[in-house]
Amino acid sequence: MTVLLIVDLLAEREAFGKKGVEEIVKHFPDYEILLWAPHIENPIDYGFGTRIDEPNEYDVVVITGSRRNVSMWEPWMDRVARLIKECKVPLYGICFGHQIICKVLGGEVIRAEEKTESMMFVNYNDTRVVNQLFSHQDHVIDSGEMEVIASSEHCDIVACVHPTREIKTVQFHPEAVLSVLDYSVECGDMNEEERVEFGDGIQDLDFSMSFFGDI
Repeated sequence: MTVLLIVDLLAEREAFGKKGVEEIVKHFPDYEILLWAPHIENPIDYGFGTRIDEPNEYDVVVITGSRRNVSMWEPWMDRVARLIKECKVPLYGICFGHQIICKVLGGEVIRAEEKTESMMFVNYNDTRVVNQLFSHQDHVIDSGEMEVIASSEHCDIVACVHPTREIKTVQFHPEAVLSVLDYSVECGDMNEEERVEFGDGIQDLDFSMSFFGDI
């Protein structure tokens, strides 16, 4: 069976963790799901997938967002960095995943004074414009080996691809669909005031289909 490895860096959260990963794996039907959360000892039981202590064999890798910061490097991140360097299969990075991939591949990440939490338009080099959800404070200011393919009003490096390896990254959260945002209030991951920052929360869902596509 084909194996999808989720580097599950929000495994302590019900909404952006469990529900977000549920949205991601919908794009990989019939895959065996492995969940790796190197940043914490007791991740939430999702009721699906297999928790592992260290990745071994896998056919696709997705590195999720995180409440931690690439600009504030922690020892466990060395393990994720090693995975990125050694990965020979399709690799996707979301938010923190985007940042750490760019950092490991020679780029630079800095911390902004204020956190960005909003829906925002993303402008692709091929003239596509998509509406997506952002929630981050670290910014990639040098993409290293990665080629920049999209920007937004607040961030010059929003999406990247690698010129020779099968790697795609985005600063925003294509998995944070409206149902995930609403559930985040239900389960207490966000309060009503925080939820208001994302407005109607309606993303361009066809983007998610294309992001988790062939690379």
